[in-house]
Amino acid sequence: MSTATVPARAPKRGGVTVAASGSNRPSRSRARRSLLTAIIFLAPALFLLGVLIGYPVVYSVWRSLFDASGDNFVGGANYATMFTDPATFVAIRNNVIWVIVAPITCTVLGLIFAVLMNRIRWATAFKLIIFMPMAISMVASGVIFRTLFQENPDLGAVNAGLVSVHSAFSGGSAYPGARPRDDSGLEGTGGSIRSSTSVPTGGSQNFPLVGILGSTLPAGATDAVEAPTAKPTDISGTVWLDFVKGGGGTNGQVGDGKKGLPGVTVDAIDASGAVVASATTANDGTYDITGLASGSYRVGLPATNFAAAYSGVSWLGPTLVTAVIILAYVWIWAGFSMVMIASGLSAMDISLQEAARIDGANEWQVFRRITAPLLSPVLIVVFITLIINVLKIFDLVYVIPPGSSLPDATVIAVQLWTVSFGGGNDQGLGSALAIFLLILVLPFMIINVRRFRMEREQ
Repeated sequence: MSTATVPARAPKRGGVTVAASGSNRPSRSRARRSLLTAIIFLAPALFLLGVLIGYPVVYSVWRSLFDASGDNFVGGANYATMFTDPATFVAIRNNVIWVIVAPITCTVLGLIFAVLMNRIRWATAFKLIIFMPMAISMVASGVIFRTLFQENPDLGAVNAGLVSVHSAFSGGSAYPGARPRDDSGLEGTGGSIRSSTSVPTGGSQNFPLVGILGSTLPAGATDAVEAPTAKPTDISGTVWLDFVKGGGGTNGQVGDGKKGLPGVTVDAIDASGAVVASATTANDGTYDITGLASGSYRVGLPATNFAAAYSGVSWLGPTLVTAVIILAYVWIWAGFSMVMIASGLSAMDISLQEAARIDGANEWQVFRRITAPLLSPVLIVVFITLIINVLKIFDLVYVIPPGSSLPDATVIAVQLWTVSFGGGNDQGLGSALAIFLLILVLPFMIINVRRFRMEREQ
């Protein structure tokens, strides 16, 4: 007769049954396998992070403690140099301007565009137009804006438009840079041209001028002629270009195809220096100042005839170049802000807005009291992301300014490159600047990570 084997009961401790130690082995084995699998899959990413991020950061910290040659240990000398270099202060100042202006502008415009997108008929085309600059590289965008804002109106579209508007409303000098011949007996004073002696009424005074390109003459200019004899109360004369294409002609004399200068203002000036009468030259360059009291007058051409023509604004000069670069950045990144905020709007419960409208709230109240507060998490993420982006801005700042304005537009990233590779050849100081930039960016990255975790937990 066989005896059945009764399995041993698990021991009890304090009334609680404790599993046998051997029962935990499969679960521990599975945990080890899971950990090993995770390590295998994460290893490539961890390796890349170590090679591309970890090693460069550690090496930059180490390199910042050595001099330009990399042979001599200098400790914190590079950091001391960095904060005593005027160029670094300019870079920090410009970065502060960037952080204050660019993220706020992009976020506000993105919010406006995202709200408008739900209220216009051609929303898809609108989104495409606003987001299109994101498809262009930063370098290409910099080239576009550098061309648009060239100071020469023949090259820069912005100044070309300003010159056109200025000319339409205020006219301008037709003959910039014109001057009399040295042997003409005329005087040049403060940009104006005058007769060297007084001219009696009934007399004449001619003005042979040079320094004007024949191709720039007004279309209506005709061959110069001698002015008719003046009346007893008039003074007459001719203003002409004293030059013949291909050579020839007699200096100081009308004829031989020399062109008259139309539209030139001619003044009669009394002994006190006051202008008593004026006239404007005809297409053949002749003029006739009428209604003068009997006597003698100096005859002059005011400086307004010869002042340099209005050529627009020096957009890429030291004063405005940073504003132009920020404008280029806003043009590119406003589309990013719009798309991010629009995604937040699409996920919003519109019943709250409809309820507020039913209760009598206007659109501004709905936006201020409901839409904006509900969008605040998205707005904060967009704003902080843009701050991180502008802190390390490089491409636009390096491409748009001409060489003379780059020191005034520089930021920390550009200063880092200039010190290390752009002629400074001091990788020790450049590494110190890189660490400084990393320290500036880290707090905003941590804030963004925490925001993402909070949203995930909610």
